[in-house]
Amino acid sequence: MAVPKKETIPDLLLKSISRQLVLGIEEAFIVGAQRAFAASRGMHDGHLSHVVGHLRHFHMNETFHNALAANNAAPTPIQGNVIVTGRVGVFNVGRFNAKDRLWNNARRSKRRVELSMANKAIEPLVQPALFSEYAEPTEAVVFFVASFANSLRIQPDTPVTIEVAVPDPNFRRWLFREPLERFILRYDQPVSVQNDLARPKLKKNIREKVTKDGTMQ
Repeated sequence: MAVPKKETIPDLLLKSISRQLVLGIEEAFIVGAQRAFAASRGMHDGHLSHVVGHLRHFHMNETFHNALAANNAAPTPIQGNVIVTGRVGVFNVGRFNAKDRLWNNARRSKRRVELSMANKAIEPLVQPALFSEYAEPTEAVVFFVASFANSLRIQPDTPVTIEVAVPDPNFRRWLFREPLERFILRYDQPVSVQNDLARPKLKKNIREKVTKDGTMQ
């Protein structure tokens, strides 16, 4: 009989988000960033970094939307400057770009902060002693984050890193954060369960006996 291991945030992510969607988002970020940089060519150096930043937002919003739609992740409509989100399993799936790995400006979006409130349900998986008893959530949020170099002289057309990040309910710290290439490897890891190794054993040296009427005992 199998005894399930203690649930973790990566466990919940793997239940809801398919490998195909994760790979689709990775490709979408790379393609969107490349389109953005190509579209910025010819712009004046004085405002090039700002132009590239804006173009990344719009192009990567479109490619992210397409990746969600292709994997039945219910993307919200593309509309102006509104961030696109999707939904798979219990997770709302969002994205944002950062110019460094510190993500200092991540809280500027009120919408991201609002979405993060749902993660109160999964916070006990990280600090169980400080919160009420854990119950499997019906809603949570995860962000895919593309980090770019601070200078356009360094890898200007693709993200330096792409990470999977689950914020706390106040969007002030990360309950889970992992590079995408490492997260993808989780799909190949066997499920850790404890199996019931008990096996019935037959008694040895049991001989058949013949009764007086010729039947076997």
